[in-house]
Amino acid sequence: MSLFLPEIAVKHVMDIDYNLLQRFGIKGLILDVDNTLTTHGHPEPSQGVIEWLEQMRRDGIQLMILSNNTTERVQPFAKKLGLEFISRACKPIPIGLNKAVKRFGLQKDQVALVGDQIYTDILGANLGKTHSILVEPFLLEDGILFRIKRKLERPWLNKYKKKGN
Repeated sequence: MSLFLPEIAVKHVMDIDYNLLQRFGIKGLILDVDNTLTTHGHPEPSQGVIEWLEQMRRDGIQLMILSNNTTERVQPFAKKLGLEFISRACKPIPIGLNKAVKRFGLQKDQVALVGDQIYTDILGANLGKTHSILVEPFLLEDGILFRIKRKLERPWLNKYKKKGN
């Protein structure tokens, strides 16, 4: 499998349910913030995220935030959700991911990294030997670097779709 292809892809994080996780043996989710739990830079979670997190907790799924963003951005957001976090995670380098897996006390094959970007989240999960779950961004960013990155992701997304997933 290519390092740039997600193992699983869903529309939104709320589409991840216990049955899906159980099928892959996943007991812990490491969650990106921007365009995964909320729109880019927004201080509040997107509609349905809090209820989804509560359901994941009831199902016994461990949860943590892993973001390349600053502590000033991530800490207040994580606090609202009652989640531990690691900021400045250096994704796709799996330094932060490895810390999160260690905090969970789980094996890497019991953990998934969930995010909206192939070159940070999916690549990071695949390099770190965890499951990778790609979500569609809530809202496409309009900065030039984001637009370039999203354009570069298209061939990988098309390849994933051709696999029949």
